[in-house]
Amino acid sequence: MRPRVAAFMASQNGLVLRRQARQAGMTSDAIDRLVAGGEWVAVRRGVYATAVLWESLDVHVGRPLLRARAASRNMLVPHVMSHDSAALAHGLPILAAAPELVHITRFGVVGSRTKHGVKHHRAPHRPEQLVEIDGIWTLDRARTAVDIAREHGLRHGLAACDSALRLGVSRADLWEAVAPMTCWPYVTVAREAVELADHRADNVAESLTRLLVLELGVGPVEPQFGLRDGSRVAWCDVRVGRHVVEFDGRLKYRPATQGGVATVDPELIRWREKRRQDWICGFQLGMSRITWADVQPHRWEATKRRVLREYDATRARYGTSIADLAPYVISAA
Repeated sequence: MRPRVAAFMASQNGLVLRRQARQAGMTSDAIDRLVAGGEWVAVRRGVYATAVLWESLDVHVGRPLLRARAASRNMLVPHVMSHDSAALAHGLPILAAAPELVHITRFGVVGSRTKHGVKHHRAPHRPEQLVEIDGIWTLDRARTAVDIAREHGLRHGLAACDSALRLGVSRADLWEAVAPMTCWPYVTVAREAVELADHRADNVAESLTRLLVLELGVGPVEPQFGLRDGSRVAWCDVRVGRHVVEFDGRLKYRPATQGGVATVDPELIRWREKRRQDWICGFQLGMSRITWADVQPHRWEATKRRVLREYDATRARYGTSIADLAPYVISAA
């Protein structure tokens, strides 16, 4: 590889623009041969990375982020990275939207358009909301989280705001980001996401689980409800009354060799989960278990009906007060 091309890639997250490669002395035919031969990958039209880099990136974060950076570096109009693309740059866990788009915000009045897989937002922002990440100007985490709420709705917005709080953004920062959006589209969704946000959600799945239980309207909802009895400790994702709701992801049952996180026999993990559930329910608590499929939009209402039915059964059997559990309850910070 030509030294100047390697230098461009080294300073641009592994990317080189076609016009930069030409400036470095490569011909169009040489570039096309590298792509056709599988040595380079066209991340976007006119923007390339090595196949080695591309194959090393995961499909959920690494590749979408590289595509966003490729689009940004290839643009001539003044802009900043925003919304989902900014979240990826910040390492902010979010609920992926479909279709996957690159999001940038341009200077001007409120409005937007989508072209060639890039959504151009025209919304004002303050200079102090800008941060530079790997050479690309990007809206900060607070503004990014509330923008996602306005753009995609409460499911996405709550997950983004929870993540922002978990990574050190304050609720005051989120409210400050929302404040200028007085008459902006869907600002009420952003306000609701900020109001409901909670740093105790460990991940996007727990954010969705809490939202589902909140929509039942059956009482105060507590994330990360902890119990201990001197011999063991357990944390439950969500509690309402004497009922807990646990999210089960398949990754914890799948061996690491198959893309999961299990480091022991999955059968042993299932046995431990059964014993854990027995121990929790031994405190006279009911339990619902939900999976990723259960919180998808087309299953959302059916899951709510099931969880409400299970909650009602727990309430009928044990009531709702947990005053008797005071010696065993531990609180998340």
